[in-house]
Amino acid sequence: MRCPRCSNSNDRVIDSRTVKDGRATRRRRECNECGYRFTTYEYIETSYPSVVKKNGLREQFDPGKLEKGIARACEKRPVSSEQIQALVEQIISRVTEEYPDEVEGKFIGECVMELLQDVDQVAYVRFASVYRQFRDVSQFREELDKLLKG
Repeated sequence: MRCPRCSNSNDRVIDSRTVKDGRATRRRRECNECGYRFTTYEYIETSYPSVVKKNGLREQFDPGKLEKGIARACEKRPVSSEQIQALVEQIISRVTEEYPDEVEGKFIGECVMELLQDVDQVAYVRFASVYRQFRDVSQFREELDKLLKG
């Protein structure tokens, strides 16, 4: 590891801790040359399945894209970034467990809707309107009726 201050690659680890529910290691380091202390993180490299889109094209699963879509639906709603991150992690777990190689985009969208419904119903309707491509108010009404009955 190179020191961010002097670029020397000779350092020592002062402290190590497991963070992010055991999925990462945080290390405090000290440069042996200049004495500067800095923090590094180690993450497990995860392979994700390919996503089969509606049009048949395939693209690599992108957790950032998933998080961005959920955050957009939750904008100006009482949903914390921790809740959004928890949703993303639940969906990633479900996707990688059930479909290690290839997953349909529809499955991901339905997972988001299922979990988002329990977190914030307004965010759920926002996401549903984009995901299901609502064309008029009647489609909103149908979705709202389902929510109110369920």
